[in-house]
Amino acid sequence: MLRYFFLFFSVLAFSQQYKSVDFIRCYAYVNPIFEEKSISGAIEYEFNIYKKIDTISIDAVAMEIRDVKINNKKVPFVNDGKHLKLYKGFKKKKNIISFTYSAKPKQALYFTGKDENLQIWTQGQGKYTSHWLPSFDDVNEKVIFDININFNSDYEVLSNGIISSPLVSDGSETIWSFSMKKPMSSYLLMLAIGKFSYTSDRTTSNTFLEYYLDRKDSLKFEPTYRHSKQIFEFLEQEIGIEYPWEVYRQVPVRDFLYAGMENTTSTIFSQDFVVDSIGYNDKNYLNVNAHELAHQWFGDLVTAKESKHHWLQEGFATYYALLAEQSVFGDDYFYHQLWEMATQLERASAEDTEPILSEKASSLTFYKKGAWALHVLREEVGEENFKKAVKNYLEKYQYKNVDTDEFLAEIKKVAPNFDIQTYKKNWLETPGFDFQGVQKYLTNASFIQTFYEVINSYQISFADKKNRFEEIMQSDIYFPVKKEILYQCEVIPFEEKRELIELAMATNNFEVRQAVAQTVNTIQDDFREQFESLLQDNSYITKEIALFKLWKNFKEDQYYYTQLSNGWEGLNYNLKIANLTLKIVTKGISPSDKIEAITELEKMTQLPYESGVRQAAIETLLSLQIPSEQVLISILESTLYHKWQFVKFGKDKIRRMLSNAQDRERFKALQPKLSEELQARLQTFLKETE
Repeated sequence: MLRYFFLFFSVLAFSQQYKSVDFIRCYAYVNPIFEEKSISGAIEYEFNIYKKIDTISIDAVAMEIRDVKINNKKVPFVNDGKHLKLYKGFKKKKNIISFTYSAKPKQALYFTGKDENLQIWTQGQGKYTSHWLPSFDDVNEKVIFDININFNSDYEVLSNGIISSPLVSDGSETIWSFSMKKPMSSYLLMLAIGKFSYTSDRTTSNTFLEYYLDRKDSLKFEPTYRHSKQIFEFLEQEIGIEYPWEVYRQVPVRDFLYAGMENTTSTIFSQDFVVDSIGYNDKNYLNVNAHELAHQWFGDLVTAKESKHHWLQEGFATYYALLAEQSVFGDDYFYHQLWEMATQLERASAEDTEPILSEKASSLTFYKKGAWALHVLREEVGEENFKKAVKNYLEKYQYKNVDTDEFLAEIKKVAPNFDIQTYKKNWLETPGFDFQGVQKYLTNASFIQTFYEVINSYQISFADKKNRFEEIMQSDIYFPVKKEILYQCEVIPFEEKRELIELAMATNNFEVRQAVAQTVNTIQDDFREQFESLLQDNSYITKEIALFKLWKNFKEDQYYYTQLSNGWEGLNYNLKIANLTLKIVTKGISPSDKIEAITELEKMTQLPYESGVRQAAIETLLSLQIPSEQVLISILESTLYHKWQFVKFGKDKIRRMLSNAQDRERFKALQPKLSEELQARLQTFLKETE
């Protein structure tokens, strides 16, 4: 027991280090080496000691550390694999520590692709920057970082802050120097390297905006970054404090682990959000864009002291992103999103039993219940009071760490009669979600009463509600109400609902027309031409749904629809995969063309395609009962990938397949053709499923 007590005490002591030692500034030189998937460098930290302390610790996971000096004198140190520990050589007040390091990170720094597709990027969310740069997992330790990166001159290199000096180059390699002016938590450090194109803008408050895309996507700047400047200026006005940093840049990377990450001054986001003008309608970056930007205030400028107060970051970012979207898409959008959040929270409440103020709370609770908690607070204390409190809160705690009570204290100052303790208990300390209780906050939505009328009409016969539904379909009410009508009527025979469907098609709203594509399963001959018009809609998802349904309904023209879709690519290749699928199963397609289609799908299960495309191609080939050697290899490879969602897909898929005797034998027969790494991986799964 004594051993475990000592271990706990040591961890606790290091987590409280910031109360005695203040690390002020970091000067780092780093050299990522793609071929070795490694990074090395030299570090210098300035720090002050305010209270007597026996041990100083810097987080450094699985690193080799050399040449440690404090105040220019070599000192003994301990490297326990997780920390660099220092016991002597430091003095009260100002000190400087320097050392060199090297590492091959297993997480937080990712090396992907090669040549034109080569990318290196980081994801340090929470406490993982210490895997690639000696730093601080404790978010309460805020440091001013100056990062110098040495890399091949053919690539763009990005980090936090502004480029503080001219690029230094010897021709083949360049040193990029980035500098911050204000302190930040280490998890917000970033690095992104790739072949990027670049454009820029400047806001009315004179902030420099930088937008990056992969060079091959240079024609997609406008739809990808649409409304970026507008939401930036909206957030400055809504929050009441100008953007707190010197520059704001955004860069997408392939197979990023999440939608986006709010690194200070430099957001990294998923390549999936890079779209053309049609793809924008199916999946756009605007919400993620606004969410990560809002974090520059809520999370980066002020940071929660501990995970229990994580909602101060994610709840705020979610709510302010929704407010930014309201400024673009209008009030009906805003209230419909609140309703969607509320229904999701209600459905999850039976199993999601942690309150907001719990370090074990789910992402749904931190993000969406946190956003609802802020909306209720804003409604109860009034918009102006709420804005004043938020402004005061940010100004008082800028570049510092906060907890929930410190935020609520600012609310209490502007609204002294508001019962803050009851609010805290009901919204922050009590699990679950009071769906009925929040309905009063949705009454400002112009569509909400009609929406509820439609939702509550499931038990009414179609004949009795047909006229009302047609009336609503011809109105200018917000489109989700019309979509709900179509979903509700999916099982109604087509001839009975034809007039309603034709009215829906005539709305020329691509969302409503997509709902028609989803819910009309039997296409009458005299409706075929109208249904075919869906193939011209500005939605790749609608095109895919309509293509498959037309192919299924009109067997005599399957070859025509297959040929019609030749050359289509779509959103993340959804239309290309659809076309290749049809080629494989359509009569009249030559055997050589079928083989070519299978080969093309097999290629799409591999790099350099992103994991979402690879997964879709794997699923397609398996659904067509084509478990070729390449498909089996691709499934195995997915289990070794860096993206956890793809890894989970691969693991689940291979475990199910190994439970089938025929598939198991296929995998066993494949072993001699596998690399040593894949052989070892397969053996693990075979033993696991014996």
